[in-house]
Amino acid sequence: MKFIHLTDTHVISGNQTLYGASPLNRLELAVDSINAEHDDAENVIITGDLTHWGEADAYAAFFNAVNRLKMPYILLMGNHDDNAALRAAMPTIPRDENGFVQQVLSTSAGPFIITDTKADAGHQGAYCAKRCAWLDQALAKIDSPALIFMHHPPFKVGITSIDQIRMLDGDSLYAVLDRHRSKVRQLFFGHVHRAINGNWRGFPFSIMRGLNHQVTLALDGGKAIIKGDFATPAYGVILVQQETVICHLHCFLESTPVFDLHNLKTGDSRDFALSMQHKGWQDFTRTTG
Repeated sequence: MKFIHLTDTHVISGNQTLYGASPLNRLELAVDSINAEHDDAENVIITGDLTHWGEADAYAAFFNAVNRLKMPYILLMGNHDDNAALRAAMPTIPRDENGFVQQVLSTSAGPFIITDTKADAGHQGAYCAKRCAWLDQALAKIDSPALIFMHHPPFKVGITSIDQIRMLDGDSLYAVLDRHRSKVRQLFFGHVHRAINGNWRGFPFSIMRGLNHQVTLALDGGKAIIKGDFATPAYGVILVQQETVICHLHCFLESTPVFDLHNLKTGDSRDFALSMQHKGWQDFTRTTG
């Protein structure tokens, strides 16, 4: 099966810009791309920070955009989201018995577990005893390995400013996951605004880029200020089969030319580069500067 991993849309109200870009416009372009290129996706998982300030108008704009998706969407809470405003905008959003935005979703690829890592205050993540108990029971009840979705990663990624606002209950979460290791297939996160893949204590994970802005790769060893940039926004195209979980990064606003790699004859490389330059693309024959 195919699903889309979209995250950190950071929509704000009105026609305002955020750091000079329009989160709503980028979300609308992402929806257009998903509908045009991936309408066979079973669902779209949006892993939090749906809005930037949590205003009612921002949630209204967010839902106006995502309601155009041709397939169902599933939402997570992020640190920038407001619980009361989200409840007012979408009263039917699934919650657990304690009011957290958590659910187990049945899909053609097995169970998807949706979690809520929003803390009561601050931008760091939390996964309290009540949430750990819910996850423990959810994993105990399923019959096949699950894909688990969270906003905050529970581990450091090497960018100090982001690591300070990771999920701070990583050890408690790990204890639950470790008890049910055979039922955890892969973890998916947002929050970091970078595409990162790796392994945390034996669990494979994927982190997806944001839409409006990204976090700069600053492995500075101590800087507390988050640095951002406008690297190309992207969403994940995830292909789940019996033996594999394949995570493609799709930079849907990329404008590079597409060409046939098999038909270039010896000696034609310079002519091809010049033709691309003539069409407005950069000269790939340059190697420096």
